[in-house]
Amino acid sequence: MSGIPKKEIKKHIPVKDLDKRIKKLEKDVKVLNRLHFIKACYSGMSIKEAAELNGISYSNAYVWFNRWNEEGPEGIIPKYAGGRPSYLTSDEKIELEKLLQQEEVITTEIVHKIIKDNFGVDYSHKQVRIIVKSLGYSYSKPYPINIETDSQKVEIFKKNSHNSI
Repeated sequence: MSGIPKKEIKKHIPVKDLDKRIKKLEKDVKVLNRLHFIKACYSGMSIKEAAELNGISYSNAYVWFNRWNEEGPEGIIPKYAGGRPSYLTSDEKIELEKLLQQEEVITTEIVHKIIKDNFGVDYSHKQVRIIVKSLGYSYSKPYPINIETDSQKVEIFKKNSHNSI
């Protein structure tokens, strides 16, 4: 560490609101890029030339061009379907979190079994990891602790290993 004190950031809005603002601006940037493409077409460039100028694929360029011609400015606004809805409702996720708090050790296999037994949903292990992470858990490797270990020797070891860094 460099000895510079860490400055704390003021959290003016909740993280969820910050995420919403980020998503909106990302969408706005996509619309801006599409408008640049349309403007290039207005100036007389071919679809291919405008696509190259704006760094987009020809297939996307033709989709944007056709949507603009058919729907006008509304046609270039990204249309997100929102993805497939979760099999677990918000209430079920809260219940899952309560069930996980009762567990001493949480593994993907254990969470998979809890979800399957309590909610009847058979998620893939990858999706279980995504759900666990969304609940605020992080990945860490459990290490066995020898209960017969002398705590004083452990503290001496920690001090000595800290000084050598």
